[in-house]
Amino acid sequence: MSHAVANKTETEAAPNSSLKQSAAPQPANSHDAKLLNGTLARTNGLTHAASVATSSSGYGSSSAAGSNAGSGGATSSSSSSSAAAVASSTALPLPPSSNGLQMPYERFRADDTSYVPIAQFYAGRSVFITGGTGFMGKVLVEKLLRSCPDIRNIYLLIRPKRGQEVSARLTELLNAPLFESLRQEKPKELSKVIPISGDITSEELGISEKDQNLLCRNVSVVFHSAATVKFDEKLKLSVTINMLGTKRLVELCHRMLSLDALIHVSTAYCNCDRTDVSEVIYAPPYNPDDIISLINWLPEDILDQLTPRLIGKRPNTYTFTKALAEHMLLKEAGNLPVAIVRPSIVTASLNEPFAGWVDNFNGPTGLVSALAKGMFRTMMCEKNYVADMVPVDIVINLMIAAAWRTATRKSNNLLIYNCCTGQRNPIIWSEFVQHAMTSVRKHPLEGCLWYPTGDLRMNRPMNTLNCIAKHFLPAYILDGVARIMGKKPFVVNVQNKIAKAVECLEYFATRQWRFKDDNVHALLHTLSPKDREIFVFDVRHINWDKYVERYVLGFREFLFKQRPESLPASRKRMLRLYYLHQLTKVVAVLLTWRFLMSRSKRLNDLWSSFLENALRMARLIPFL
Repeated sequence: MSHAVANKTETEAAPNSSLKQSAAPQPANSHDAKLLNGTLARTNGLTHAASVATSSSGYGSSSAAGSNAGSGGATSSSSSSSAAAVASSTALPLPPSSNGLQMPYERFRADDTSYVPIAQFYAGRSVFITGGTGFMGKVLVEKLLRSCPDIRNIYLLIRPKRGQEVSARLTELLNAPLFESLRQEKPKELSKVIPISGDITSEELGISEKDQNLLCRNVSVVFHSAATVKFDEKLKLSVTINMLGTKRLVELCHRMLSLDALIHVSTAYCNCDRTDVSEVIYAPPYNPDDIISLINWLPEDILDQLTPRLIGKRPNTYTFTKALAEHMLLKEAGNLPVAIVRPSIVTASLNEPFAGWVDNFNGPTGLVSALAKGMFRTMMCEKNYVADMVPVDIVINLMIAAAWRTATRKSNNLLIYNCCTGQRNPIIWSEFVQHAMTSVRKHPLEGCLWYPTGDLRMNRPMNTLNCIAKHFLPAYILDGVARIMGKKPFVVNVQNKIAKAVECLEYFATRQWRFKDDNVHALLHTLSPKDREIFVFDVRHINWDKYVERYVLGFREFLFKQRPESLPASRKRMLRLYYLHQLTKVVAVLLTWRFLMSRSKRLNDLWSSFLENALRMARLIPFL
């Protein structure tokens, strides 16, 4: 096994804040590490790079950075400009370690009296969460309250929305079905969730001075999951949320008196411009500070024109800004105890708080929903490529464990965790679609428009032809009928939205990556058997057939608000649609044949000859 080792790179910000592309890594001594401002602060996820960099740079140790890694106070602020190693494409083999695990990981030992269970670690601590009202944030809050009962408080950054105060938004959040078991079994736990009014796009996160002081005094663990996940987001807003929001949060963390862990949620696809992605931070295409300066002084229309050239080989502003945010975090964090979790495509829950929970149509959920409705039948996709999806509760459990590990095992290493399924338990696109097809026919939606079928293609002209014939032509016909009947047409509008979603997903469905997850696997082995049962993130336990079935039942209940009691009637309707679908295919074949017969005399003669011979054979059957 080999890992990328930090080489010398140079990233310069122009004096006039103009944009410069980062220089390519220089083929220097492979044991050299990048030094920013002359001080080595941490490595970027390479488990042995600290000693390598130390031996080559002449520094005896990084004790100045490491001794206060858990405090996050004044010492953190003074060293926030410290250096960070950035991985290049050069790779060296890791030194051998005991039990085949990378240091600083060690397998759990039953006789280890220093082991602190995860729930016990969180006891009496306060946690600050950004993005707590989002898909992942909700599951994180619920899991912490349910599995860490002695946690002190959970502070949620909540933005006032459409005249709704943060307290009202929090009440709405805690009344969601996700918290049903907590409301019934542990209602007092919900009072531990405290709203903090703010906005990730504002200076100082829009948090009042009073609330900032409250957080700085009390918080010891921070989870940063706030981000814009829209693939087609404008560059200016994407930079503001994904990069500036991260930078402002780090500035707040430097003031926290007892910070033990900061977990930054990134994405495995931030390095989608390369096929092999290790658990390291790669040199970005541009200096993050220059990109921030660019969005501040360029008009938005000019930015929109420049965006395709800036993002380069990446498909969208989301992956572009997430990559820059990681590098900026590496630079700005100084000696803060930081770890990065990179999930792949996050989908419905596997088990917690119950199987199949999902609250949005993002990613595959929207497409499988359209398939279930009979409105989606063809897309560009390499059917034999890995569909790297991971259930949301797997990601959340890993985040909680990563914070525990970061706090209890102090290290100069900024560890990255690629939370993916492609290496340990892969499923290819054709298998996923087949499981989904079986499940949506077995558990059909109410009001299904047509019998669910579909094909994955890599022939673009053929896919376009099928899209017109099977998506838009029926949509225009149905909308025309709706207008005649005096009803509001909607099918064409839905098909346009589906086409936009397919366009966003197509990049990821026609390519394949190998995400190394050695740190995740190693972290798993440091947990006690009990903690592994409570905080499950071993993806090898996923049964994809059962998972996809629960996934379908989940979006049926939580997105379409359809109760299980309606399934018998829906299945009867699905059976009728099946017979109608088969009848339509027979009619289509007959009409096509009739058309060909009318256009070709030779074909007509062949058909007449075939029928005549068939009749002769039929007359002979009784005498055989």
